[in-house]
Amino acid sequence: MTTRKILPSQEGYDLYASKYDQRLSYLDSFEKDELVKLLPDIRDKRILDIGSGTGRIIQILKRKTSSAGAHFTAVDISTEMLNIAKKKIPDIDIVHSDMTDLNLEDDSFDIVIAAFVIVHIHSKDLTKAFDEVARVLKPGGTFVLTNINQRKAPKLKLNKKEELIIESHYHIPDHVIKALEKSFFKIEKEIFIEEDKTWINQIIKAII
Repeated sequence: MTTRKILPSQEGYDLYASKYDQRLSYLDSFEKDELVKLLPDIRDKRILDIGSGTGRIIQILKRKTSSAGAHFTAVDISTEMLNIAKKKIPDIDIVHSDMTDLNLEDDSFDIVIAAFVIVHIHSKDLTKAFDEVARVLKPGGTFVLTNINQRKAPKLKLNKKEELIIESHYHIPDHVIKALEKSFFKIEKEIFIEEDKTWINQIIKAII
């Protein structure tokens, strides 16, 4: 009989960290390179990747863009995920922090990215999270985020007898836009990735 656990983000991802990279191609399929296309030139920029996990987005940017002089900081609620990211990408900074309370200085980044993150943030805390992003972004800075259409959290297998579910929250796309605007972001572009005529991912570029 399979034992199933429903866990908060930090505990869940700490347990699942060693298995996470097995899902990278699946996660990439939700973006189809559209996230990268929304970013400005990242050369010589300070870039913050919130919910960095094992460094998926940073590795994509290093592989698919001209990133000379770019400085990357990875933030995640899971120390185990960050430790793996640091081993894979030694030249990044890592910060253990929650998106709603970033342990970072004001006006310190040119670009902030948050992919597969707000699905783990309750709707009542969205504006708080976006306020934190606005705080750490430099004036005129770019925020690119994704909102996956996940009404039910997936089961993640730890082994043959154990699986876990990480707590998640569904966000209506218009509510995400309104929360961003409440945090004084200007929406520059919104893209929907679709599958079988149903949206699976909302990708937004916003400017502070």
